Amino acid sequence: MKTLLAAMAMAAALLAPSQSAVASETGLAIIHSWAKAGKKTCFSEHYHYGSGQGATRSQAQAAAVSSWVWPTDLEYGSSWADYRLAADKRLACSRNGVAWSCDTQARPCRPF
Repeated sequence: MKTLLAAMAMAAALLAPSQSAVASETGLAIIHSWAKAGKKTCFSEHYHYGSGQGATRSQAQAAAVSSWVWPTDLEYGSSWADYRLAADKRLACSRNGVAWSCDTQARPCRPF
């Protein structure tokens, strides 16, 4: 059923006339339930995940966030892929010798 809904959403997005208000959306976000959170709209229960490594903790955090952003942008569009707007963010880091590793999870949100 989700596959059918995803295909329908993608087809609708591809066939719909371009509108500047939704130009950064793929149309696939419709397959998830949404909830208003202040001035944002967020996925109710769907999380995205990212992980990264680096020589410093800040490099590993940046890599983890980037790893969260790019698939979110690819699937739903840039309006959903702003990590600063994401809800229920969790970021955990650990050091193994000289390298750092971080994992993050968050629910994508958009600013309207």
